[in-house]
Amino acid sequence: MEKGPEMNPWFVSGLVDGEGCFSVSFSFRKKLKVGIETRPSFSISLNRRDLDLLKQIHAFFGCGAIRYSKSDRTYKYESRSISDLTRRIVPHFERYPLVGSKSKDFLIFADVCRKANANQHLNRDVLREIIEMAYEMNPSGKRRHKKKDLLRELDELKV
Repeated sequence: MEKGPEMNPWFVSGLVDGEGCFSVSFSFRKKLKVGIETRPSFSISLNRRDLDLLKQIHAFFGCGAIRYSKSDRTYKYESRSISDLTRRIVPHFERYPLVGSKSKDFLIFADVCRKANANQHLNRDVLREIIEMAYEMNPSGKRRHKKKDLLRELDELKV
């Protein structure tokens, strides 16, 4: 997907400061050498009345997808591809930095994306660091797995 129409990049960063989310989730995957899959994700959630704005954001970044979320009845623009996150999303916010509380989450997120892009998340010691870092983000956010359960899984793996 090519980059879309001109949008003010500072507007995009401001919108994300209010309505965006940088997150890193984990899933247990027995087939992986480290036993845990690392999944960074960037999203913006808006009401149906702002669906056209989400479509413009989607075109602006030139990656990701829009989906409907039944749980909170919003539309979400989301990018999960490590390649797209490191080549398109992270560079935008480095050029047009966030100014609110999400700026700390972004710095952690960018570091995790770089490590994942370099396949460092497949190293147990680096994955342990990534888990620690990820649980510093979005402190009030919902998590599928407790940090201690993820770390215990790493400790129990026979390498």
